[in-house]
Amino acid sequence: MKREFPPARSARRGARNRMVLPPHAPGMRIGLFGGTFDPPHAAHRAACLLALHRLGLDRVWWLVTPGNPLKDTRGLAPLDERVTAARRLANHPLIDVTDFEAQLGTSYTFETVSYLVHGSPGVHFVWIMGADNLRSFHRWQRWRGIAELVPIAVVDRLGPSLYAGASAAGQALGRYRLPESAAKTLPYYTPPAWIYLHGLKSPLSSTALRVARALRAAR
Repeated sequence: MKREFPPARSARRGARNRMVLPPHAPGMRIGLFGGTFDPPHAAHRAACLLALHRLGLDRVWWLVTPGNPLKDTRGLAPLDERVTAARRLANHPLIDVTDFEAQLGTSYTFETVSYLVHGSPGVHFVWIMGADNLRSFHRWQRWRGIAELVPIAVVDRLGPSLYAGASAAGQALGRYRLPESAAKTLPYYTPPAWIYLHGLKSPLSSTALRVARALRAAR
């Protein structure tokens, strides 16, 4: 079922008066996968399908963000175009693509996750991120707060997986890491709790694809 929530205090002017979230209900296990998706690519889909299977999730939500505070977003494709492209690529009955963060009026993951956790009691949310994001996780606003709100699944990436666990966040959260054999129980753990999912070795990167797109356009 779909639920509507009043906008958060941080919602900017012009945001919808009431936000509509993808289907969810108490007891469901839902993965949250955020990013600019500019452009979305096959590794995004593969990571989520891996998480769906290994974590026993009911659904995964792609949260297409208005922008990444840690990256230069000049030249970022319009949000509606990125949402449309993400939906076209996802093409899976258990993956929902949403511009929820734009409706909420934030680009910060902590505010997004906090709103969902407190507004959807009984839903077991899990944050899904690539190993490359674990490397920079300590730079995210209130990253420790995110880890205290939801369990986290880190998906293997070609290259970053070799040293992501040695990152500042990886070391700080090291004692909360679960064995990969506990993947199916991760959604039920009281955070902080996280797991590393091996098996995906895609070199694809939205940043690299965006640079290639810009180079083609400049020719």
